[in-house]
Amino acid sequence: MFLPHINLSELEQTFFSKVLPKAIQLFDDLLYELSSQAKGLTSQNRELCKAMRNVLQTMVQLLETLTGCVRHICTLQEPVPLESIRSLPSSILYVIKNTFMHCKDSESLYSGCLHLISDLLQSLFKETYSLQKQLMELLDMISMESASAEDSIVDMVSVIHTVLEICSVISNMDHALHANTWKFIIKQSLKHHSLLQSHLKHTDILSGLCKDTLFSFHSCLQLAEQMKLSGTQESTDYKLFQRTVKLCRFFANSLVHYIKEFIPFLSDSCCRLHQLYLQIYSKFPPSLYAPVISEAHRDEIARVFLAALDPFVHQLLPFRPFLEQVLREKLDLSPELHLPQCHLLVTVMDKLPSQPEDVQSLWITGSQFSEEVPRLSLFSAFFLGFQQCSGELSLPVCLPGVMDNGQAEVPVTLYHHLCVHLCAFIASTPPSHFPQLEHALLDAVLGSSMITSLLAMDSWCFLARYGTAELCAHHVFVIAHLIKSCPGECYQLSVLGVLLRRMLFLMAPDHQVEFTQKFPPKEAENLPLWQHISLKALTPDVRKQVAHQLCAVGLTQCRQWLSGRCTLGELPPMNIALSVLLTVCNSAGDTLEAGLQAAVLGAAGQLWAHLTGKQVSSQPCLQQTLCLLLPLLEFFIQKLDPQLITQVFAMQASLLELDPPDHVRLAALDLLSSMGKLFMPQEIQGQVIPKLSYLFASLLADKTWLIYQHALQAFTHFAEATMHEDVVPQCLNSEEIKNKVVCFLAKARQGEETEEARAERMKQEKAVCNAHLLKMKMDGEWGSALEVGVSLKAARLGLY
Repeated sequence: MFLPHINLSELEQTFFSKVLPKAIQLFDDLLYELSSQAKGLTSQNRELCKAMRNVLQTMVQLLETLTGCVRHICTLQEPVPLESIRSLPSSILYVIKNTFMHCKDSESLYSGCLHLISDLLQSLFKETYSLQKQLMELLDMISMESASAEDSIVDMVSVIHTVLEICSVISNMDHALHANTWKFIIKQSLKHHSLLQSHLKHTDILSGLCKDTLFSFHSCLQLAEQMKLSGTQESTDYKLFQRTVKLCRFFANSLVHYIKEFIPFLSDSCCRLHQLYLQIYSKFPPSLYAPVISEAHRDEIARVFLAALDPFVHQLLPFRPFLEQVLREKLDLSPELHLPQCHLLVTVMDKLPSQPEDVQSLWITGSQFSEEVPRLSLFSAFFLGFQQCSGELSLPVCLPGVMDNGQAEVPVTLYHHLCVHLCAFIASTPPSHFPQLEHALLDAVLGSSMITSLLAMDSWCFLARYGTAELCAHHVFVIAHLIKSCPGECYQLSVLGVLLRRMLFLMAPDHQVEFTQKFPPKEAENLPLWQHISLKALTPDVRKQVAHQLCAVGLTQCRQWLSGRCTLGELPPMNIALSVLLTVCNSAGDTLEAGLQAAVLGAAGQLWAHLTGKQVSSQPCLQQTLCLLLPLLEFFIQKLDPQLITQVFAMQASLLELDPPDHVRLAALDLLSSMGKLFMPQEIQGQVIPKLSYLFASLLADKTWLIYQHALQAFTHFAEATMHEDVVPQCLNSEEIKNKVVCFLAKARQGEETEEARAERMKQEKAVCNAHLLKMKMDGEWGSALEVGVSLKAARLGLY
């Protein structure tokens, strides 16, 4: 009633500074009386109930009065300097915050008697809502361009920080109120950007935004999960879901907007922003840790919320503290965050080509100096992140594919998705960054994860094909030198061999000729290299020439061993020669004349005569010889001498009784599979067929899953092709084995597993594997392999 008679310039000193402290004191007294008397409230205690209702009515009247004061100032037709109402915002916000807290705690505070005063509490909440709305309208009119700007800045900063505290109170009380309160914070921060940017608690504001974004997202998922479990989609539930998704979108937009305007001040918030991204994607398909929701709900969340969040990464790409956080050498993420980290790195790869050169360089180069925060290059971080997604790769999880030529999109595996995006990024990488790319590729190829080695090989082959012929040739020559410098047998040699074999197919014909000149196949010292190469990669004329040269050298090596003392110490070079002969037969056998084929088969027969089951079971080098001879005999299956067939099966049967290692059993199965093509002469059937059926029966009963699966496949191929049909039932010597074979042939699944159970099993397997690998590292069992890797990386020979 007094306000209309007081000038705006005198309001603070004449009225607000004197009246508002008393109003706050009255408010505190009323609130204290409510809180202290609440526990004694019962339906029988009518006097107390009436007294408390009177207190609540008084509080409502107080709020109405304060709202009237604020409304009056809003009706003034002139700018309102903040110093003219300096006491008002802080006092009003104090009342709003504490009233909302009282309403929020009312259920626990009033216990079972809430119904006695719920109508007045509802009125109190509504009046507080109105008061806050009115105050925000007033603060929108505030002018901060007066002489005492410094005091006004302090006051406005205090207002924003107090409203931030109110946000944490009302976060799960009312969606509209929550969103409007945040809208006020963002709007005022941006409106007075130049004045407030150095004074705001950006870390607290960002932390609150992240917390509420995550809370709303989890609420969204809970609603979607409940609808999925119930199997119904009632209109009320779905409308609530839609409102919550829109709230998520609001938070995402607010976050992106705030980051854009205040990014120089967000260094301390990068860890929280990084965690927010990871936590969101850890609960969204295809994560193993995501709740089960319908495809429609998943698509709506992706379309409305995640699409709004997408610019989040774009805004932070040029910000060095963010990339230092994302690319840290030791992130120590929990298992559920491994796939989201990989997703984030792929998103960075997709967006980075549009960034300036200096931003690209920051992400790709990694830390260069000791005073920098240690960080990986983007390529190295990607391969590390990929390696940590073993569970998702094994399942495998699938992602939406890309629509092509109007065809419906087909889901693609995680491996396919990541490989395509990596190759697209490689295609856009400037040549100046190839050293970092090559470094990461070689490290990944030589690493301990086979699936990561495969991804590195796939992307390296893309680079060889996408790049120049000279780049491809250079890489092939370097890899060849690495293979030649590899110290002994190790898994690194195997993967380098696979990579070389694949890349030779991508070489230009003139560069292939140059390869044969740099590493002449007629020289025995190059046999370790040529054993890894498929001669199908070469042009017909070169293939024939190389095949003859390799056969000549390989046969010479075998004959030297056979004509010597035939000691185990001299066996490794001979095994390499056998490996080369096998490579020639498999990839260029059609170029060998009959005489040369007979010579190879003769050498194999002579070598077989030196093998006994007992020796092979105890000597790894002889096991390698056996595993090379068996596929060589398979190649010549139609030309095998009956006596040699008898020797092979006699030795195989005796060896199986000595429990040989798995790789020997697998080699035996490959030969058994091809026996269906062979018609055995009458004179050896009595010796061979019992042993053949014994071998199949034993291997079909093997407890190792891999052996058992290969045995089923081998037996199927044999049974379909053999003319000795009476052998087939002899191999199935028990009902259990017979039933398993029948199920396999009928492609019947045994023990159907639900998607949820499979995902849970993958989590457990991932944990077991990680623990096992960690134990191996601690026990030093990887010592020799790591030494090989280090020595190979030291011998990069100018790759970068």
